[in-house]
Amino acid sequence: MSTKPQELSLLYEGKSKKLYKVSANEAIMVFKDEVTAYNGKYHDIVPGKGLYSAILSSKLFEVLEQNNIGTHYLCYMGGNKVKVRIHKVLPIEVIVRNYAYGSMLKRLPLLRELEPINPPLVEYHYKDDRLGDPLVHPRDLVIAGLVNSDELEELENLAIRTNEILKRFWEDRGLKLIDFKIEVAKTRKGLVIVDEITGDSMRLLDEKGAHLDKEIYRRTRNTKALLSAYQRLAELAGSPMRRC
Repeated sequence: MSTKPQELSLLYEGKSKKLYKVSANEAIMVFKDEVTAYNGKYHDIVPGKGLYSAILSSKLFEVLEQNNIGTHYLCYMGGNKVKVRIHKVLPIEVIVRNYAYGSMLKRLPLLRELEPINPPLVEYHYKDDRLGDPLVHPRDLVIAGLVNSDELEELENLAIRTNEILKRFWEDRGLKLIDFKIEVAKTRKGLVIVDEITGDSMRLLDEKGAHLDKEIYRRTRNTKALLSAYQRLAELAGSPMRRC
């Protein structure tokens, strides 16, 4: 595509991405060379981060679709750009935890860090930065009218299936998937995964127990180490096949 993003209509801008409208149903997702933490308290420019995030997200969406998980992904455009379908995103963050870590330890201090969680825990958070994306009870989503009972069951099944696929994918590459978050949208064909799947939205540990995710930046603000980790993730995952 020769059209420059600045010539298109900006639909959305978040901390790590911009979304430009291409047509009534399609958009270009542009990953930024930026990283933030703690609701914007920390913010840095990281040249190259957008490239590796676009490659990784594209590859993982392809892996999910090969395993019959619906997503908004259409194709990888090269560089830091991905073409996606436009969907109305539910204001829900779905988190799947394979090991006790992060905020889970704060609310359940009886758990040990990295204690395995079997079966994996699926959490729901209401997506609102002003409220700090609070954890909500699954029935809260039905009471609020965000999903119905059948869709809630579908949402949990989607999260569990996605976890099985991603966990196996990374284990085959010597990495441990600690947890991850996804966002979803309703479509006529059911729920699909949208947004991104990158080092910003997963926690992964290598064979030495070192992070290959945004936890590096949260702890150290070392942007060079972060970029090196994201490059390694993209190389381990491999190149996207669906180009445009």
